[in-house]
Amino acid sequence: MLLSQLTLADGSRAVAVREDGPAHLVPGVSTTRDLALAAIAAGHDLAAEIAARGQGDEVDLEAAYAEGRMLVPLDHPVAAHLHLTGTGLTHLGSASTRDAMHTKVTEEMTDSMKMFRMGLEGGKPAAGSVGVQPEWFYKGNGLAAVAPGAALTSPNFALDGGEEPEVAGLYVIAPDGQPVRVGFALGNEFSDHVTERGNYLWLAHSKLRPASFGPEMLVGDLPDSVEGTSRILRGGETLWEKPFLSGEANMSHTIANLEHHHFKYAPFRDPGDVHVHFFGTATLSFADGISAEPGDVFEIECPQFGLALRNPLARNSDASAPVAVASL
Repeated sequence: MLLSQLTLADGSRAVAVREDGPAHLVPGVSTTRDLALAAIAAGHDLAAEIAARGQGDEVDLEAAYAEGRMLVPLDHPVAAHLHLTGTGLTHLGSASTRDAMHTKVTEEMTDSMKMFRMGLEGGKPAAGSVGVQPEWFYKGNGLAAVAPGAALTSPNFALDGGEEPEVAGLYVIAPDGQPVRVGFALGNEFSDHVTERGNYLWLAHSKLRPASFGPEMLVGDLPDSVEGTSRILRGGETLWEKPFLSGEANMSHTIANLEHHHFKYAPFRDPGDVHVHFFGTATLSFADGISAEPGDVFEIECPQFGLALRNPLARNSDASAPVAVASL
């Protein structure tokens, strides 16, 4: 089952669901968050909640996408209550790309490789046990969540703007503080790899960028192996293309372990909040010497997740003076 959010032709918001056939609107609800909270209150899953509401009108998602009416599949009406976060060095093969950026002129193992090795050795604990914690980073709040089809904009101080094709977990915090996974979506965890390469301690700076996810959300368990394609289009032609892998068969951590090490922090269990957590990747165009330019289009697709995620690259070129802090 795939869920999505869109704006209808009359400007109102809606939730759409599709399985094997065309998409249909979910009656009586305008946001995925409201639908999820209703399911939690009723004590059943999303499929049961959707079934209880019956089938609404058919909707053309491709047309909505082309017209710029697709939204991220889960959001929050107050931007500060949506948290964009992620984990790195979680995928088999991810260490080689990161290590190449962070290699020191030394015989010692880099910190990136040490972190990756820790995941290999302790990232998949037995059920009920806690494994090693992964690298973790913060990307921003709902203001940084970019709709499918909209531009991913690099700030004027950025040194690079590159894609990261990933799977993201989408969550709502229940009224009792219990994190509840609503589904999974394709994500572009857009980052500044030149800044990160300058010094690995600048990773936090490199991740404070917008990100996009969707257009559709997969409800249910994540397939053990996710196989998709990441590409960059320039002038309508493919500039770069490469397969990417995700799912636990291709990861050094379990999803449950990554979720535990995010939600173990009490501020991330505030009732009603929404979380979008990116699980990492091992595939970057930057690693192949590609430098994306404004106007290029990032495209991430995987049939299991429905429509492909597409976002053009833009750059905020407005000159700006240093940010001055006022004193009261």
